[in-house]
Amino acid sequence: MSFAEVKVFQVLPDNIEAFEELVVTMTQFQKSCPGCQKNRYLKRFYTYDDGIQAPPRPLKKVVGFVRYLSFWEFDTLENYHTATQEYFAQFEKSLRKLLKAPFDIHCGYTLEEADDD
Repeated sequence: MSFAEVKVFQVLPDNIEAFEELVVTMTQFQKSCPGCQKNRYLKRFYTYDDGIQAPPRPLKKVVGFVRYLSFWEFDTLENYHTATQEYFAQFEKSLRKLLKAPFDIHCGYTLEEADDD
């Protein structure tokens, strides 16, 4: 099992460009951390309105903030912890200026992948 986290960022509309520029720097740092197995960012562009019977519709306008998610996976909890401390030391101050609210962090062990036979 690996250890992973998902961060949820609520980026203020005026700060989208600055956040996406910072993501480039953060991604370079995150991928260079010992034990990092995967690092991805997602910008929310779609939503479901009336259930999953129809495809999701594109978001048409920004209301309050733009949501981004990141996924960061490690080989061990210890490597994750060390990398997270360095991440916060480098990026927390500049990130907070771009966000509507502090970001949420959800972390834990990943579930084992099923074997593809």
